[in-house]
Amino acid sequence: MADTAAPPPPPAAPAPGLPAAPGTNPLSRKLNKILETRLDNDKEMLEALKALSTFFVENSLRTRRNLRGDIERRSLAINEEFVHIFKQVKEELESINEDVQAMSSCCEDMSSRLKAAKEQTQDLIVKTTKLQAENQRLEMKAQVADAFIAKFQLTPDEMNLLRGTKDEPITEDFFKALGRVKQIHDDVKILLRTNQQRAGLEIMEQMALLQETSYERLYRWTQNECRTLTQESCDISPVLAQAMEALQDRPVLYKYTLDEFGTARRSAVVRGFIDALTRGGLGGTPRPIEMHSHDPLRYVGDMLAWLHQATASEKEHLEAMLKLVTIQGVEENIQEVVGHITEGVCRPLKVRIEQVIVAEPGAVLLYKISNLLKFYHHTISGIVGNSAATLLTTIEEMHLLSKKIFFNSLSLHASKLMDKVELPPPDLGPSSALNQTLNLLREVLASHDSSVIPLDARQADFVQVLSCVLDPLLQMCTMSASNLGTADMAAYMVNSLYMMRTTLALFEFTDKRLEMLQFQIEAHLDTLINEQASYVLTRAGLSYIYNALQQHKPEQGPLSNLSSMDSVSLKVAMAQFDRYLSAPDSLLMSQLNFLLSATVKEQIIKQSTELVCRAYSELYAAVMDPSNEYKDPETILHRSPHQVQALLS
Repeated sequence: MADTAAPPPPPAAPAPGLPAAPGTNPLSRKLNKILETRLDNDKEMLEALKALSTFFVENSLRTRRNLRGDIERRSLAINEEFVHIFKQVKEELESINEDVQAMSSCCEDMSSRLKAAKEQTQDLIVKTTKLQAENQRLEMKAQVADAFIAKFQLTPDEMNLLRGTKDEPITEDFFKALGRVKQIHDDVKILLRTNQQRAGLEIMEQMALLQETSYERLYRWTQNECRTLTQESCDISPVLAQAMEALQDRPVLYKYTLDEFGTARRSAVVRGFIDALTRGGLGGTPRPIEMHSHDPLRYVGDMLAWLHQATASEKEHLEAMLKLVTIQGVEENIQEVVGHITEGVCRPLKVRIEQVIVAEPGAVLLYKISNLLKFYHHTISGIVGNSAATLLTTIEEMHLLSKKIFFNSLSLHASKLMDKVELPPPDLGPSSALNQTLNLLREVLASHDSSVIPLDARQADFVQVLSCVLDPLLQMCTMSASNLGTADMAAYMVNSLYMMRTTLALFEFTDKRLEMLQFQIEAHLDTLINEQASYVLTRAGLSYIYNALQQHKPEQGPLSNLSSMDSVSLKVAMAQFDRYLSAPDSLLMSQLNFLLSATVKEQIIKQSTELVCRAYSELYAAVMDPSNEYKDPETILHRSPHQVQALLS
């Protein structure tokens, strides 16, 4: 059967008088109806056919005839199966109903029994409710009491830590417990502002007593720890630093502890200093300082260097011990304790340095020792300030003593110079006493320049040293040259002053002295210049003529009328002057050859030559002057001043 078959065309209308068509009978209509049915839209039919296909497997005449019976039998079997299944369901529901009825009866029984029990236990429930409320209140009070105890009381372990025995060590837990006591002591003040003042006072008193006990135990332990720090090098434990932090709340105990530390370290430093002097380091390295006592500068320097290192180390130890302390004046405490520690070495240090200084090892060594003491005084005062008064005073006393003996040595040397004044040597050079003194001065100034003391102190010492040495030297040179001639004296003084200036020019802070020496040199140079010019004029034959020219006055008449100023005399003098012009170096004073400075010698020759040229210029002008009535003056002086100056230049 095709689902998509088109419906047949409608039958044609029968002709009048003809019988009806066969398609108009009932069977035809049913067939047409079946054929016209669209099975794809009839779901019930499709389901029926699908169910039929499960058991109608053979399409035959017999099966078609028996189809209705088969369908009815199958329907009957299905209904019987349905009845059987629902019979079981009915039985189960009846069983459930019986159980529900039993449960209902049981619940009613229990409800009645509970109602009776409730009526009987009503009083018990009321009492239980009251007890529960009371239990909650008691639990709340217990929590409050526990919180109160936790806040305002110590645990047994904390109490044992604070009240430990004398031999028990102090640990970090002790400081935690002590901090807890302090916190409770501060917090309990809150109770004093409430109605719990009595409890607050009792707790405060208890904590105060416990604090005092704890601080006393802490102080005893810290005191014992400080007494053990007697080795040359000590390690400050963190616990000791915490102990000092805690003791700062008790100024008296804090001060006593610092004193105990200072006493222990003082004995250690003194012992270490004596060992360094006599025994040296471990295994003999470094060697004992006393072994260098033959070398005064190294001996004093090693002692001061050891003391400087020890002072710096002791300050570091104190800084490590007080690093947690926050009160004011910690730096002053450190300086004071370091001063107390180093005070013990002052006596042995002073005795040894005094022995070196009093032995007078020489002016130069004394000056070096003085500078060394000044340097370490400045350095150590920079470490510990001025609180280490005893140590700094000792070093300052030794500095002043060495400085005093040094200047005494210089003064003694100067007095010896004045007691026995040497005559100038034949070459008019510096005397041996002058050379020795200048060598001494050079060594002193060299050590002065290499010293590391502050600049202002160096300058003050410099001025004093120069005054102590140069002034006697100048006086000695003046006395030594007092019996010499003018030229010899000037040459000797120029050489001596030149040596002094050359020595001082190498050092700083000598500008004023160099300027003074230069003035004195120039004064003596003027003398030598005048002497050299006079020497040349005398030997060139112009001295008498130049003097006559200087003394001539116009009212005396013409210059040519004077004796020895006539033309013949002038021509003879000019002939002698011409010989000088041909060899000017032949007329030099012997003193000029003794001058140590070639520059000074050239300066004297140059300026004396200028004086000679100036004298010739005056003579030339006088001869050429018509008022002096010289005949043919060009024949007398045949060279002009410019020509003479050119020949002598």
